[in-house]
This record gives sequence, structure tokens and C-alpha cells, in this order.
Amino acid sequence: MPSEHVHGIAFNPADDKVYLATHDGLFRYDDAGPARVGPVIDLMGFTAAGPDHFYSSGHPGAGVDMANPVGLIESTDAGETWSTLSREGQTDFHSLTASDAGIIGFDGAAVLGTPDGQAWTSLEPPVATFALAASPDGTTLLVTSQSGPARSTDGGNTWNVVAKSPLLQLAFFPDDQTVVGVAPDGGVFLSTDAGATWVQSGTVGQAPQAVTARAQPDGQLEILVVIEGALLRSVDSGSTFTD
Repeated sequence: MPSEHVHGIAFNPADDKVYLATHDGLFRYDDAGPARVGPVIDLMGFTAAGPDHFYSSGHPGAGVDMANPVGLIESTDAGETWSTLSREGQTDFHSLTASDAGIIGFDGAAVLGTPDGQAWTSLEPPVATFALAASPDGTTLLVTSQSGPARSTDGGNTWNVVAKSPLLQLAFFPDDQTVVGVAPDGGVFLSTDAGATWVQSGTVGQAPQAVTARAQPDGQLEILVVIEGALLRSVDSGSTFTD
């Protein structure tokens, strides 16, 4: 692992590589291992929006000429360079999720949404938010919390606490109906109805730091989960994991 503190993970469709957002900047996994990409920024709330297209937040490292906190920042060259979109010097988004409808962020106190990275509105999930996930089309949103996940099926206008759901720490939508969730104890859960119901597929054994997933040609999910000191991979929809 290139850093002790990992805040996000994503597949980049442009180069088919895995990117880790950490306390010590962004790293790309090449054949020789993790390689640093771009300036040293403590990247919080990292999310991929498309090929070579990332959003993040956090704090600049030494010698990086950006406000602290950086607000919402964007890269369109796979993390080589970043530009500030809004809320510089004001907001450190702990969690971000991007969809066709825009960006949702959680700053430790409030959940905020923007269609363009500039104008923000307040969303009000009925739980104390920990992390966010959005379906690619932006219709369904999930927030995780210590009292269980809450779900919106109208882009955050209205919310419901998900009955009989596992307690989830992190979640990710590889498509509009499929969701991967990871519990604080490492249990890995799948939903095929956009987060309405869940079944456990396996476990990573301890609390997650980051999660991402994508469909494979055989129909199974490839799931990546970062835990303390390790990046774990499953190619059987979370039934088994390897380093």
C-alpha cells in the first residue's frame, strides 16, 4: 500500500487501471506497483465520473498552491492536474459521489448536491450520514449511518430508512440496480434492486476504508475493498477475496 490512509478507490475506464486516493496523494497501480500521479494532495471524497475524469476534495500538500481546504476539485487527465470548481477554503468533503445528474457531497455536517459543481443545494437524509453512493443515472442515492442506510429514489428529494438492511459503512453502485455494501465488521453485501434489499456474499474480515466494483464479461462482479494495510480483490461477486 502506498499510504497508511486510503480515502477512495476507482477503476479508470480510460486505461483500465486502479487508482487510490490517499492522505499522500493519488496513486495508479501499474505493472510494477503503485505509482504517484499528480500533486501531493490529501484527497478526501475521491470519486470517478468517467474516463480520466475524477472529483475530489481535501487539503493541499506542501508546495501545492491551492486553498485549504481545497473545496470541490476536478481532474480530466486522470489526476495529473486538478482545478478548483467551488467552495475553496470552505469545504472538505469527506465523501463524494458522481452520477449523470451531478455530484453529491458530505462535509461532515451536511449533505449537499450540485448539477454543475458550482451551485449547491442542501439535501436532508433522515440519518447522521457517514458515506454516500449514487446510481450512475443519479436517480437512487444511499447514505450510510450508524442507524442503518437511508435511500432516495428521486435524486435526494425524499428519503426512507431501509428496513431490514444490514448496517453498512460504505456502498458503491456498479450499475443502476446493483449495489455493493461493506459493513463495519467487513461483511460484504449485495443488492440487485438498487439498495432496497440485501444478501451477504462474503467478508473481508475488518472495517473497509474504500470500495469499488464493476461487472465482468462473465456476469460476476469484480470488487475491490481497501482494508488497513491491504487491497483485496474478488472476481466472484464478493464470495472470496485475495490480496
